[in-house]
Amino acid sequence: IMNLSECQTRGCGLIEIFRESFIDNGDLPAITNYGSDKTLTYHDVARRIARLHLFFEAAGVRPGDKIALLGKNTANWICVFMASLTYGTVIVPILHDFNPADAAHIINHSDARLLFVNDSIWEHLDFDGLPELIAVISLDSRKIIAERSKKLASYVKNLSRAFARRYPGGFKTSDIHYASRNDDDTCIINYTSGTTGYSKGVMLTYDNIAGNVTFGVASRLHYAGSRALSFLPLAHAYGCAFDMLVPLATGSHITVLGRTPTPNILLKAFAEVRPNLIICVPLILEKIYRKMIVPMITRKPIRWILALPGLDRTIYSRIRSRLVEAFGGEFEEVIIGGAPLNPEVEEFLYRIKFPFTVGYGMTECGPLISYAPWRQYEPGSSGSVLPGIMEARILADEHTPGQGEIMVRGQNVMKGYYKNPDATLAALDEDGWLHTGDMGRIGGRDGSTIFIRGRYKTMILRSNGQNIYPEEIEAKLNNMPYVSESLVVERDGRLVALVYPDREDMDANRLSDHQLGPIMEEVRNELNALVAPYEQIARIQVVPEEFKKTPKRSIKRFLYM
Repeated sequence: IMNLSECQTRGCGLIEIFRESFIDNGDLPAITNYGSDKTLTYHDVARRIARLHLFFEAAGVRPGDKIALLGKNTANWICVFMASLTYGTVIVPILHDFNPADAAHIINHSDARLLFVNDSIWEHLDFDGLPELIAVISLDSRKIIAERSKKLASYVKNLSRAFARRYPGGFKTSDIHYASRNDDDTCIINYTSGTTGYSKGVMLTYDNIAGNVTFGVASRLHYAGSRALSFLPLAHAYGCAFDMLVPLATGSHITVLGRTPTPNILLKAFAEVRPNLIICVPLILEKIYRKMIVPMITRKPIRWILALPGLDRTIYSRIRSRLVEAFGGEFEEVIIGGAPLNPEVEEFLYRIKFPFTVGYGMTECGPLISYAPWRQYEPGSSGSVLPGIMEARILADEHTPGQGEIMVRGQNVMKGYYKNPDATLAALDEDGWLHTGDMGRIGGRDGSTIFIRGRYKTMILRSNGQNIYPEEIEAKLNNMPYVSESLVVERDGRLVALVYPDREDMDANRLSDHQLGPIMEEVRNELNALVAPYEQIARIQVVPEEFKKTPKRSIKRFLYM
């Protein structure tokens, strides 16, 4: 595989990167569904792509048309995505957790002509309510489950014959030929699952995705023969780029975990797959920290040993070894992204020298903005701005000198929002700078390291001019006893913490709901001792149900403001 400078010098496009990978890595394992004994090689994937291209032709699909993809992570899902990308159509990946009404809206809004979907999801959709679709294809059986013309079902039944006619000598490496597209053509419309109450279709170009992929290749995040465990949603930009596209560009073997990644399921999968790189969100590490490490370090004998200089290093070394082995034992680093990492968890992992790093990105950048290898990682940061690909600056905030909204510009920045010029104009200025909506500063050892405080839209500006970032208070509160998750909001000029209690811990200690009042008051006092005077919480309100979340598992804040 070529490095970044070679790719830029040769002017090779995204599609060419994958064509070369499928040719060069033909015999290597490419994709395995977790728990299955069947593995697709890179040549197998190229053959499936060729079959799908024949189907697209028969359906009258042309480059630039939209193809919607709605389902759980599987090898079939990946093959459809790659077939669309290499055919020149625009893929519209939809998170399988979207409710049917939102999914239908996205399918219609995107002008999709084909829909690939899991059977269980299709049961809740109405074909008559999706008038632009030519046909619906099952991701499970790969058969037509709905169509307008009544001709495609018979074509699919005879697809093997059509394939044999197209490739009479069998499908060979020399038959791998893909579309030629311009770098600024849209290849993905990724609908955000943000917390503001509605989704926007982010138009990502071949060049946007190439910026992410070539950086991943040049950084050797994945490499030929390496192992990747894919458990983040591939319909989301983060998982798509670094659990699928970069591995497929390098010859890595992807094992797809198509089920909810609970800590127990993940730890079992890590032990079996032993991945060489782990891409995850903070929630995963935080849960493992709270369930696996906190009970260990809070035991009296361990607390006593950790207080003695010299002995603490021995304990930390053992904890690190145990944690590394729990993640499979053969990974170079754990890259955390998608949301801020809890400061307490970060501080502990850094102290024990666990090989982790925190990156920063957003769907509008497909997604990567900044990253640093774990040995160069600075605590509290989100990595360095990608050199030669992205640049960043701060839009000054009069209330906080040296801090403000983070603005970014460069190869990875989106083309705009699909059919939404007003939102595009609000996000992108005339010089190509993207408003990230995140507040922070840029500095660090290299002068280009990003430090994030919180979201601009969630920031609370007090009458005394102080900026309050609720995420920072919530991070402390979420580590308190019997707190599962929380939201800090302003009510009548005072800060109130909404808390959903940790039911598992309550059950383990036989606590009832009416006993929570005094406990939460103790939690409030403990929290207020840790925050600034202007961040004091006036009261804690226990909520009876988990907070409503986006498919990405971010809390829908707008519902509680």
